[in-house]
Amino acid sequence: MAPFRVLGMTDVLLRGGRPWGQESSADILIRGGQIDHVGSGVDAPDASVIDITGQLVLPGLVEAHCHLDKTLYGGPWVPHSADDTLAGRIGNDLSRRAELGVPSVERVTALLRRMSAYGTTQVRTHTDIDPLVGLRGVEAVREAAAGVPVDVRQVAFPQHGLLTNPGTAELLEEALKGGVEAVGGLDPAGIDRDPVRHLDLIFGLAERYGAHLDIHLHDGGSLGGWELELITERTRVLGLGGRVTVSHAYALGQLDDAHLDRLAHGFAEAGVALATAAVYSFPVPPLKRLRAAGVTVACGHDGVRDLWGPYGSGDMLERAMHLAYRSTFRADDDIELALEAATYGGARVLGLDGYGLAPGDRADLVVVPASGPAEAVVVHPARTLVMKDGTVLHN
Repeated sequence: MAPFRVLGMTDVLLRGGRPWGQESSADILIRGGQIDHVGSGVDAPDASVIDITGQLVLPGLVEAHCHLDKTLYGGPWVPHSADDTLAGRIGNDLSRRAELGVPSVERVTALLRRMSAYGTTQVRTHTDIDPLVGLRGVEAVREAAAGVPVDVRQVAFPQHGLLTNPGTAELLEEALKGGVEAVGGLDPAGIDRDPVRHLDLIFGLAERYGAHLDIHLHDGGSLGGWELELITERTRVLGLGGRVTVSHAYALGQLDDAHLDRLAHGFAEAGVALATAAVYSFPVPPLKRLRAAGVTVACGHDGVRDLWGPYGSGDMLERAMHLAYRSTFRADDDIELALEAATYGGARVLGLDGYGLAPGDRADLVVVPASGPAEAVVVHPARTLVMKDGTVLHN
């Protein structure tokens, strides 16, 4: 992995690459931080020319679900110490974060730099908020993001409970008042034991502050299915379509086909999106079936080298490969769905405007030596070029 560096350039002509979704090669002219023109034989005598003949051009990768504030990346190796239960992992995180200096601006910065080098240009991160840590995680992530060319949006996340952890609700509201873009939730039934009050609170905050909403839902089976119905109905009634995401949603990998189809139809109709990390052996929402129903699906790493687990590289092409593998995809068209989750799906979840490979879109681009999207996912090759807002960062 090449070191982080900004190479600059104003007008850039990428010569001879193949934009994802096009059958033939094309030149891409970048001006003023945007894609100005896409076509063959583009003439731009004042532009700096970069030859990418035969390589695949992707929009900037989107990390739609991670926990930057928790990361131990860039520090010494820390052996994993949590047990295999959700409660055990939460308790381990709570008891050891002060000892290990979590959250750390330096470690968050190191991870963001690694993500940038891999071509990630947009990140949504769930930042722990509770009476012990207060808003220190929000501040650490904000400080780190200010020095790295990645757009970072935070979710005010009640990792250690909301109703069960007095003072947390007030801190979530304080975070939203301070500019945090989204409010989070966590297992309204399984952790807080009162799904109606939990959803009343977080939907109320989202509505009051015009915020997005992203709910961790680990609860499985029929309980998780019921909670998904509650979330969908509230989204529809409050008109919050396009602003609500459910992360993990393990229940979707466990329900019968009829129940799954009803939920998928409801998600698409109400505008509820899903985010998955496809980690370990936890159930993975059926990506192909959900996309066929018109449901937006994004993906992310979840944790990267933290107290919840030692894995994670920061490479969203590798994460897309994990999603495709866990989905048992083999055909190129199916594997491409995983890449969509790591790009356009994430962009829809974050509500990004001007995202893509068309003239007028922001010039957030990644170039890889691959014949097509499936190879890019399976091989996740070294990045030839990474561009953010028209500036070449890595080449």
